[in-house]
Amino acid sequence: MVTAIIGKDHYRTELLASGKTIFADEPEEVGGTDLAPAPGEFLLISLASCTAITLRMYADRKKWDVTKIRVEVASQKLEFKMQFIREISLEGNLDDEQRQRLLQIANSCPVHKTLTNPIEINTSLVS
Repeated sequence: MVTAIIGKDHYRTELLASGKTIFADEPEEVGGTDLAPAPGEFLLISLASCTAITLRMYADRKKWDVTKIRVEVASQKLEFKMQFIREISLEGNLDDEQRQRLLQIANSCPVHKTLTNPIEINTSLVS
């Protein structure tokens, strides 16, 4: 479970996850203090980091010479959907077949799978 707590600071939000604390905020142009990523950026952060970790795990398991993985994710709103643009850079001694396999594996990261399947959100007021 993740917890978000916001007081009267516009719009600095404390986020608690697995005993760790991070913060979210909004840009100054919408009234925030711009001291942390905006909530929508966390979605991009989740996809980028999950992709990088999944690729690292796979490369390590295969004992492939991958020295650096860089994943950049952006988004754009299209007429009827949201599109994520993910670019992956791989450094190391890899042949074309290994690089193509890692591209396939990127689509296996848990966040990618979550975002590409139907999502349901159930909300209740507890107090």
